[in-house]
Amino acid sequence: MLLTLIVLLPFLGSVCAALLPANARNAESWLSGVVTVACMALVASLYPQVADGEVVRAIIPWLPQYGLTFYLRMDGYAWLFAMLVSLMGALVVLYARYYMSPEDPVPRFFSFLLAFMGAMLGIVLSGNLIQLVVFWELTSLTSFMLIAYWYHRPDARRGARMAMTVTVAGGLCLLLGALMLGEIVGSYDLDEVLAAGNGIREHPWYTPVLVLVLLGALTKSAQFPFHFWLPHAMAAPTPVSAYLHSAAMVKAGVFLLARLWPVLAGTDEWFWIVCSAGASTLLLGAFCATFQRDMKGVLAYSTISHLGLITLLLGMNTPLALVAAVFHMMNHATFKASLFMATGIVDHETGTRDLKKLCGLRYRMPVTATVAIVAASAMAGVPLLNGFLSKEMFFEESIIAGSESGLRFTLPAVATLAGVFSVAYSVRFIHQVFFGPPAEDLPRRPQEPTRGMIVPSALLVAACLLVGILPSRTVGPLLETSMRSILGPDLPAYRLAVWHGFTVPFYMSLVALTGGVALYVLLCFRKKTMVPTPLLSRLDAKRAFDVINVAIVRGAGRLARFLFSRRLQTQLLLIVLLALGVAVLPFLVTEWTRGDMPLTPPDPLFALLWIVGAACAIGAALQAKFHRLAALIMLGGAGLVTCLTFAWFSAPDLALTQIAVEVVTIVLFLLGLRWLPRRLAFDTVDRQTLRARARRTRDAIIAVTSGIGIAALSFAALTRPRQSRLAAFFFDRSVEEAGGRNVVNVILVDFRGFDTLGEITVVGIVALIVYALLRRFRPAPESIGVPRAQRDDVLQGALPERLDDPLPRGYMKIPAVLLALALPLVRVCLFCLLLPGPR
Repeated sequence: MLLTLIVLLPFLGSVCAALLPANARNAESWLSGVVTVACMALVASLYPQVADGEVVRAIIPWLPQYGLTFYLRMDGYAWLFAMLVSLMGALVVLYARYYMSPEDPVPRFFSFLLAFMGAMLGIVLSGNLIQLVVFWELTSLTSFMLIAYWYHRPDARRGARMAMTVTVAGGLCLLLGALMLGEIVGSYDLDEVLAAGNGIREHPWYTPVLVLVLLGALTKSAQFPFHFWLPHAMAAPTPVSAYLHSAAMVKAGVFLLARLWPVLAGTDEWFWIVCSAGASTLLLGAFCATFQRDMKGVLAYSTISHLGLITLLLGMNTPLALVAAVFHMMNHATFKASLFMATGIVDHETGTRDLKKLCGLRYRMPVTATVAIVAASAMAGVPLLNGFLSKEMFFEESIIAGSESGLRFTLPAVATLAGVFSVAYSVRFIHQVFFGPPAEDLPRRPQEPTRGMIVPSALLVAACLLVGILPSRTVGPLLETSMRSILGPDLPAYRLAVWHGFTVPFYMSLVALTGGVALYVLLCFRKKTMVPTPLLSRLDAKRAFDVINVAIVRGAGRLARFLFSRRLQTQLLLIVLLALGVAVLPFLVTEWTRGDMPLTPPDPLFALLWIVGAACAIGAALQAKFHRLAALIMLGGAGLVTCLTFAWFSAPDLALTQIAVEVVTIVLFLLGLRWLPRRLAFDTVDRQTLRARARRTRDAIIAVTSGIGIAALSFAALTRPRQSRLAAFFFDRSVEEAGGRNVVNVILVDFRGFDTLGEITVVGIVALIVYALLRRFRPAPESIGVPRAQRDDVLQGALPERLDDPLPRGYMKIPAVLLALALPLVRVCLFCLLLPGPR
C-alpha cells in the first residue's frame, strides 16, 4: 500500500491546497512541504527492498476482464526517479515559498504543482502501459496550468498552448503505440512487455510501434523537430521551470526510452532514428543557447542540448551508453535545477534577466554568484564536478558507437563540437552576469535573497561537488541498483572515478573546455555576432507552429462546414454515404454468402402488402417536390405497411409504437407545409440542365445501391444462426425478477429503466425549451397572416387582407379537416395504451 500512498498523497495535497484561502501563504507552503517530504520519506523507506533486487508491487483490480488493473511497481530504476521527483519537489516548494509574490494566487500554484508531482510519480511507478499513458497526459494538463499560471501575460498563454499542443499530440501517438504493444504481447502489464523484447523486435509491427513510442517520448523531451515548445514555456514562474524543465516533465521522455530500452533497442531502426534526433538536438540546442539574451533562454536551450545528449546515448545500443545516459539524467537534474533557481534569484532581486543589462553581481550577491558559478561549471563539464564524469562517459561512448556504426569520426566530432558550445554558453552565463563592473541601471538594487531561496540551490550545488569528488560512494550504489533493474545482473564494466588517466575522452574534454573559452572570447571581441540572427528565429520554429496551427484550425472549420451543412440534401448524402461505406467494409475481407438457415415461404397476402408499401415509398420519393400532400399520404401508407408487418410477426408493441410515430410525424409534416415556400409548377422547372440531371442521377445511384446493400446485409444476417446469451438472460429473468411477461417492456422499464428515464428527461427538457421559445417569440396577433413565402404579392410588398374563415386558405383546408377528425381518435388510443402500463 506504500506505493499507492506515494502516488495518491500529492493528489490529496493538491485538493487540500486548492481549498485553502488565498492569503494562507504559510499554510500552503507547510502543507506542500509536508506532502513532498512525506513522499520522499516513503520512497526512501523502500530502498532496502529495491537494493536487494526486489520489485515492490501494488495491484488493485480495475477492469480485469479487459486485462486492465491499477498496477504500481517499483524497481531500482523507478526508485531512482521517484526519489528524484519527490526530492526536487520538496526543494522547489521551499524555494517557491519565498519566490512567489504576495499578489500571486498561491493556492492555485501549489495545487497544480502537487498534482503535477503526483502525475510524474504515476508515470515513474506505473506497471501498466495504459495507466502510464493516462498519467502521461495528466502531466501535460497540469504543466499547461503551471506554464499559464500568469495567464494575464500573452507569452504565458502562448507558451502553455504550444507546450500542451505538442505534448498532447505526442501522447496520442504514445497511446496508439501502447495499444499496439499490448496487442503484440497480449497484455499491458509492464512486466510481461519487458520480458517479450525478442518477440516485439521480430514482429511486423515493430517499426510502427517504435515510431509511435518515439514520437511520444521525443515530443515530451523537446527533441528536434519538437524542441520549440520548451523555450516558450520559460514564461512560467521560475520554480515551475526549475521543477518541470530540469528534473521532471522533460525527463519523462528519456525516462520512457530507458524504461523500454530492453524492448525496443538493439536494432538499426532504433539506432538511426534515436541517434539522429539526439545528435541534431544536441547541436541545435547548444548553438542556440550561445546567442540568447535571456538567462532563462540560455538555460532552456541548454536543457534541449543536454536532453539531446541523453537521447543520443540511449540510441547507441550499448549497455554502457545506457548507464551513461541515466547517470547524466541525475547530474543534469541537479545542476540545471540549481541554475534555474539562481536565475530566479537574480530576476527576483534585480528585476531583469537580460544578459545585456546584468553585470558585476558577484560584488553585491556573492553567495548567489558562487552557487551559480559552480552549477554552470558542472554544466560545462569542469573536472571535480558531476557533469565532468558523465560527459567523459559520453565522449567514450561516442568513440565506441562511432567505430561500430561506420560513423568513426562523425559521432566524436559531434560530441566535441557540442561540448565546445556548452562551455561557451556556460562561460557567457557566468561572465556576463557576475563579472565586470557592477551594473547601475537595474530596475532594483540587487542584494542577497532570503535564506529560504538560496538554501535549495546551495544543496543541489553541494550534491554536484560530492558526486564529482566521490562518485563511487555517493551515486555508485544508486546507479548500480537502477541499472540492474533494466539490464539484469550482468552489468557492463565501468568505473566511477575522478581520474581515468590520459585517455582520448580526457583529451576531448580538454578540447571542449579550451575551445569553448576561446569561442566565447572570440565572440566578445566581435560583439555583433552575439546579436540574435534570423537563423535563430527560424530554428525557434514559432512561425512554423503558428502556420500549422492556423492551417489546422481553418481546415477543421471547412470540414465542419461541409459535414454540418445547412442543406438537408447534403446531410442526407453524407449519412447515406457513410453508412454505405461502413456496410461495404465486411465485403472487402470476405465474400457475401447466404447463411444455412432455411427461408420461410412468403405468404401471398404479405407479399402483396409489401409491394404496396414499396410502391408507396417510391411514390413518396417521386412526388416530394411537386405534390407534397400526395407524398405525405404515400409516406403514411408506407408507415402503415410497416406497422402491419410488425403485427404480422407478433410484435404488437412495435406496431403500436410505429403507429404513434407515424401519426406524430405525419401531423408535424402537415403543420410544416404551411411554412414551406409555394410549390413550383412542373412546367417552370428546367429539368434538362446538366447539373440538375447529374445530381439526380448521382442521388438515384446512391439510393439504389444503399437499398440493395441494406437488403443484402439483412438477408446475410437473418439466414445465419445467432447465439445470444443476452436473449436467454432476459427471457429467464423477466417474469421472475421483473414480474412482466412482455420482455420488450420489461427491458425498457426495468432492465434499462435508467436509460428510459434519461430519454424521457431529455424529451421533457426539449419540450420545455420549445414551449419557452414559443412564448418568448410569440408574434403579435395583428402580424399573423399568410406566411411570406406563400404570398402571391410578395414581390409588390403588399399585405393581403385577413379573412374571417377559421381555416387556412388553399390546399391546407384538406389536411386541417383530416387532422380535426383524426386527433380525437388518436387521443383516445394513446390514453388506452397508457392505462395498462408496462405489464
